[in-house]
Amino acid sequence: MSVAVFTFYLFAICTITGGLFTVISRNPVHSVLWLILAFLSSAGLFVLLGAEFVAMLLIIVYVGAVAVLFLFVVMMLDIDFAELKAEMAKYMPLALLIGLVLLMQFTMAFGVWEASDKAAGLRDAVTPTDAHNTEALGLLLYDKYFLIFQLSGLILLVAMIGAIVLTLRHRTDVKRQDVMAQMHRDPAKAMELKDVKPGQGL
Repeated sequence: MSVAVFTFYLFAICTITGGLFTVISRNPVHSVLWLILAFLSSAGLFVLLGAEFVAMLLIIVYVGAVAVLFLFVVMMLDIDFAELKAEMAKYMPLALLIGLVLLMQFTMAFGVWEASDKAAGLRDAVTPTDAHNTEALGLLLYDKYFLIFQLSGLILLVAMIGAIVLTLRHRTDVKRQDVMAQMHRDPAKAMELKDVKPGQGL
């Protein structure tokens, strides 16, 4: 057994184990830690496939941001997970039925899966063969599909601003800072001097 094959089986077993224990673990903190293990193992599989950029993206975005955010939220919020699991137990038969249907659909889909003989040639026609994986991806995004990439970023920006505008509520009982009023205030009226005699208060 070569080193590449051994590494593949190691990462694959760690990914499956991490995903399984993420679901069945009783402690939510342990579930997040098992999820981080699954993400790291998946990144290792991407490295073996030659997709280093996707692997680093998985580690930076999912492990460095999403999973750590989950971990802090789970540790800081006082949630009764036992009560939540008791409520979820009522829907277990329906969840098993849906899972069985999805498994049958995946079996039917992958059972008739056939790789085209022209797939390798089409991939080589899109990406330059002499370029590195990350370099080829950058050439595609910032050269061939530059306009589409910029438009997608603009759409995401508009969606983010729209979500902020829709959820923003101005409450009258909250004291807010008025910067313009502070800048244009009269210094003579902003401060009042009091002649406090010794031994007396205001």
